[in-house]
Amino acid sequence: MPVDAATVNRVAVITGVGPGLGAALARRFARDGFSLALIARSRHFIDQLAQELPSALPVTADVSKPADIASAIKEMRKELGVIGVLIHNASSAGGNGVIDTTPEQFEQSWRVTALGAFICARETAPDMIEAGAGVMLFTGATSSVRGGGWLAFSSAKFALRGFVQSAARELWPKGIHVAHVLVDGIIASDQTDRAASDKTRTHLTPDEIAETYWYLANQPRSAWTSELDLRPNGEEFFT
Repeated sequence: MPVDAATVNRVAVITGVGPGLGAALARRFARDGFSLALIARSRHFIDQLAQELPSALPVTADVSKPADIASAIKEMRKELGVIGVLIHNASSAGGNGVIDTTPEQFEQSWRVTALGAFICARETAPDMIEAGAGVMLFTGATSSVRGGGWLAFSSAKFALRGFVQSAARELWPKGIHVAHVLVDGIIASDQTDRAASDKTRTHLTPDEIAETYWYLANQPRSAWTSELDLRPNGEEFFT
């Protein structure tokens, strides 16, 4: 492991943990000795995952609510120690177009994706700044760079990308690697998707995406990535 990565406190906070990418990220970081705080709005899945990963602490919290996150981070720090890695994987999509999207759906997409990223970063940054090392990774999408079918989702992902670029300017000089992972394609959600992907090459598999996040978390400081695009080799490019 690079010397720089070894200085990161080995406690990782992951938001939006479900059976797909969130779980794959948790398993990948746990495999290399990280203690984990798994954040989701429902306890059912994260309780199951925590039974599989003894180093994981399941925490029910709504990332769209600043008070929820502040309380959750305080609990995590008390139980696990100083936080070294944040992975904001949570997002929300609702509505369909200008007419059929309600203001509440539009706002909720923004609150989970963009406001949630800001709150999580704001609550975890002090630990990393004090340590002089840390990693913040944010999950983007095709909708981060071009408007698509989900108006609210795309607007929120655009906002997230802008936040990450601004946060990187501020936090990189303090030793915190902030990066945006643009997932351009469909993430396989089950074995059927994964089997289809082997034939059509149109799905990304969660475990292989997680390897890329692990790679970013371990880059030496002289060659940090600010944004990285991921797509299966059968995916069309931004069309």
